[in-house]
Amino acid sequence: MSAAAGLRRIWLCADDYGISPGVNGAIRDLIERGRLNATSVMMVGPAIERGEIEALQTAAKASPRCAIGLHVTLSAPFRPLTMHFRPLDGDMFMPFPKLLRAGLARRLDREFFRNEVKAQLAAFAEAFGRAPDFVDGHQHVQLYPQVRDGFVDAVSEAAPKAWVRQGGRDLPLARRLASPKAMVLDILSAQFRRRAASAGLSFNPGFAGAYDFTREADFGALMRQFLEGLPDGGLVMCHPGFVDDILAGLDPMTDVREREHAYLSGDGFARLLADSGVTLG
Repeated sequence: MSAAAGLRRIWLCADDYGISPGVNGAIRDLIERGRLNATSVMMVGPAIERGEIEALQTAAKASPRCAIGLHVTLSAPFRPLTMHFRPLDGDMFMPFPKLLRAGLARRLDREFFRNEVKAQLAAFAEAFGRAPDFVDGHQHVQLYPQVRDGFVDAVSEAAPKAWVRQGGRDLPLARRLASPKAMVLDILSAQFRRRAASAGLSFNPGFAGAYDFTREADFGALMRQFLEGLPDGGLVMCHPGFVDDILAGLDPMTDVREREHAYLSGDGFARLLADSGVTLG
């Protein structure tokens, strides 16, 4: 569906489908309301059984604007699909800060990551009967040094028509300096974009959605900031969800997910899209 004349069409992508039933239900609710047009699926998550996949396919079928992608997961507390994957922390992936440091120190083997990403792509294809529309990464692992090499290799081999998510912003320097977390993503994404382009993969031209998830935040005000200057085809990452025991046992992001869902399902978000000249259509 093409965007109306004069409107910017963006991707609003909910991460983490498959992490828990509560997150899955919140994401499907927003898709059915037309408040999301993308979600990415964790094939190593605990809530990815057949019924959850069929429910997502049904929701997306009723909202054909919605793209479904693979949320490549390579960090704790999740476990790899491939045997002999390294490095591990016990039987789990490493925590993401350790993984990032290992990549920066050039201590990783891209082949382990290439094989694991290919296995997750194959699991997605088996579950959904097709390749993903796009591929991104849990905790932005696709951007990490050395990890990104194996990631790009795997996607270009197994899903070359999928686009990949980069996390760099298309904003003036003064605005980019205001968010240290987003600045890190800007820096990591510069190399990722070059690597993806050299492999012939397309990617989103702009990115927004990073903020301090541990603090009380006015998500409506943040969303207004995210949309300012986001180019046509840009992507906003979000994490709506309903808290349940499975989520609480796996991820520190709990109540913030319910706040995001409440805002995205409300009238204020619809008004913001209209006022900003943005469409998800």
